[in-house]
Amino acid sequence: MTLQKEHGGEAAVRIFLLADAVFCALPGQGTPTGYYNIERMLRSVILKGGEVKSCGGCSEARGIDKVPFIEGVQLSNMKEFARWTVESDKVLTF
Repeated sequence: MTLQKEHGGEAAVRIFLLADAVFCALPGQGTPTGYYNIERMLRSVILKGGEVKSCGGCSEARGIDKVPFIEGVQLSNMKEFARWTVESDKVLTF
């Protein structure tokens, strides 16, 4: 839930995957040398205590709601996404 900041203190890190970003939660990603591997990045966040959730409706719309995700990624819903947003001090989107 919280990650140590590089310069002291803690920061809660929550990643909510929406729309086509739900594909980032699939295991077994192969990326060419020099390209970012999102699977590795998400695993790192999870191992350090961050939370990663995938929109259930978005996953269902893309036919992957029954496919196993990276260990630690959970299906969620828009209600939780809204709660996370309201509870957050900062929200980044991209």
